[in-house]
Amino acid sequence: MRFLFYDKITSIEKDKSITGVKTFTLSEEFLRGHFKKKALVPGVIYVEAMAQLLGWLVIYSYDFKISAIMSLVEDVSISSQLRPGFKAEIHGEIISTSRRDSLGKAWITVDGETIASMNRIIYSHIHKVNSEALANLFYYYSGIRV
Repeated sequence: MRFLFYDKITSIEKDKSITGVKTFTLSEEFLRGHFKKKALVPGVIYVEAMAQLLGWLVIYSYDFKISAIMSLVEDVSISSQLRPGFKAEIHGEIISTSRRDSLGKAWITVDGETIASMNRIIYSHIHKVNSEALANLFYYYSGIRV
């Protein structure tokens, strides 16, 4: 089972921004058995979707020479009443970066309306990584050849 909460990266600009999409369906594994009367997409899934996409932007921006570990999330806003059956667009931006960490923000829109946002997310950088393996994973999960 994969726990990727985006379907596709649609655009990526090194050191700046990333955009991806996710279609939330009723067959999602995280919905199984949780909601008996009315299925809702849990807010933590939105946070994870934004974090995964922005994490890839950080790693991509460093040419796969680091890995990024989410270490802080603040100022989060989430709509709690979204039922499965919608396509979301996930956006992320790097605000600042250093050798040790990166600061970013992210948001999710559905039909142009913001349904979730994180105004502050920090990733700690891990420097001892297998760059080639990380680049291959990125290609596998994004379809973007680097």
